[in-house]
Amino acid sequence: MTGNTLPPLEDLASADIPFAIIARGADAVDVFTGEVVDVDLLADIPLLSPDGTPQQVLALVPFRQVRERGFACHGDGAPLRCMVIDHTTHYTRDDALALLPSAPIPLEDAGFDVADEDYADIVRRVIAEEIGRGEGANFVIRRDFVAGVDADPRVAALTWFRALLEYERGAYWTFAIVTDGHVAVGASPEAHVSAKDGVVTMNPISGTFRHPAGGATAENLSEFLRSAKETEELFMVVDEELKMMSAVCSDGGRITGPHLKEMSRLTHTEYMLRGRSRLDPRDILRETMFAPTVTGSPMQNACTVITRHETTPRGYYSGVAALFTPRETLAVGEPTHDVDAPILIRTAYLVDGRLRVPVGATLVRHSDPYGEVSETHGKAAGVLGAIGAIPREGTPITEDEDAPAAEPRLLAEDPQIAELLVSRNARLAPFWLNPQAPDGAGPFAGRSALVIDAEDRFTTMLAHQLRHLGLDVSIVDWKDVTDTQVATAEILVSGPGPGDPLDAGNPRMVRLREIIAARRASGMPLLAVCLSHQILANDLGIELMPLAQPHQGLQLTVDVFGEDASIGFYNTFTAHVSPGTGRVDVAEVAADAETGDVYALRGPGFASVQGHLESILSRDGMRTMQRLLESAVQPTALP
Repeated sequence: MTGNTLPPLEDLASADIPFAIIARGADAVDVFTGEVVDVDLLADIPLLSPDGTPQQVLALVPFRQVRERGFACHGDGAPLRCMVIDHTTHYTRDDALALLPSAPIPLEDAGFDVADEDYADIVRRVIAEEIGRGEGANFVIRRDFVAGVDADPRVAALTWFRALLEYERGAYWTFAIVTDGHVAVGASPEAHVSAKDGVVTMNPISGTFRHPAGGATAENLSEFLRSAKETEELFMVVDEELKMMSAVCSDGGRITGPHLKEMSRLTHTEYMLRGRSRLDPRDILRETMFAPTVTGSPMQNACTVITRHETTPRGYYSGVAALFTPRETLAVGEPTHDVDAPILIRTAYLVDGRLRVPVGATLVRHSDPYGEVSETHGKAAGVLGAIGAIPREGTPITEDEDAPAAEPRLLAEDPQIAELLVSRNARLAPFWLNPQAPDGAGPFAGRSALVIDAEDRFTTMLAHQLRHLGLDVSIVDWKDVTDTQVATAEILVSGPGPGDPLDAGNPRMVRLREIIAARRASGMPLLAVCLSHQILANDLGIELMPLAQPHQGLQLTVDVFGEDASIGFYNTFTAHVSPGTGRVDVAEVAADAETGDVYALRGPGFASVQGHLESILSRDGMRTMQRLLESAVQPTALP
């Protein structure tokens, strides 16, 4: 419905209209209302009125929209819900707190839908059956805290919003969205994606420090920041979001950070990614569905793994709330709207008298099952404590810099903490940390490359780096590449992907074997990466085997044909030769001197690498990529 007036904040509990309340700054609270419409696709979000006038829209995007990208998910009825905003009222934070209800909302029959021991078993299975079999680097599996609520849903929404506004700190958005039959109230720490004046920003957050009794200190936070598991977890999600940035931004994206995201019960580590794009914001949303911090990587296979280990649909959990705002100034060919879209996490949902707070943990190769159980408890407690459903810790957030609640914000300024944060970047690729020169002027200028996507969008980062080496690059899916393209591409780059390269029943593996064999037989230049490197090695008669411990998000310094290179690895399987082997058939082999794990190959018209030269973990990625391409394009006579 479209109302003629917007009731005062204190009257929203009794007004029979949909509304949204959003706090996005230290002292700004906005109340929106307008007509609510449900649409099928992101492209259907009504950014223009029937007469073509740009209009402001708030959209709730459920997880099931990943089907627009061809990804798997459990089906549910969660609609892509849009509020076409026709009225907005602004309040200060203090005014909103004074007007909103504060009486506690009791919960009944509260607890997790998946028991602690059952969730620990899921963690073990994911590590063994998914990460241990090469299906990906990390996966986020959720469980829900559920309870009964015997209160008017509108009153509950306003009460919980007030409590979050008063007690939670560090949120990107604090919000309450009330539409017919559905309530969502949350304090999301993470801006998934925004686009403003042509600048796209993503904010990968990962690594969760649960504050101990007595609060966070520089000493206990330092221990967390030194954790290899937490550090690698953040690097992996940055890699995954750079894949998305490389798909939507002409300059591929640049990273800054790391920073601390300090909240009432939890502290996270984060980076900021920024790049330029002229895409419609709805297309940016589609290409970035959804954050790896709440799904996993690689994204497509993560969605498949989620459907195997979560037995119920996600609803809006891990989707986004997206506020589309008409731009004040427009140039020809530019999109009509900016977008601001936080991830729907740390959110309570109320439907038909049942509260649901979904939470998940990021599972990696060295996850501790009970540690991940504890992390879900901490995340649920962050929401439940803030809304008053469980006892709170700390004091309300105030504007007084001397108040105890403000003190934790100074942790990032502690010299020890600052040094630990900065030291992380010494491991990372300068290409993604520094401003990037315009592409097209590199050593391969005037030549072209076709990149085959094998279901890992590392190929978008790979293509971006290839362009900076001067190549004119296009990407094609493994299912769609033709034999003619394989035969005629000036340079063919066969990309990485998940799974077991020896799985003869997997159509993707079968097709990649056909592509690589045909290309090698042609003598035309071929570069093979990760999974494709393994298949090329096997085509040369080299044995493939699983690693004793998966190398998911692992940085190694390896000898690549006489030159040490720091490279990031995401592999569960490896090509293997006897230690000391320097050549197999026509290929020169770069392998570990002790284990025989093959890191790179080169021969007449081809080169390959096990690591991901495009990863932020590959400090020497660009140099190594150039060397291998030179080998493939102008192969040196082997000794």
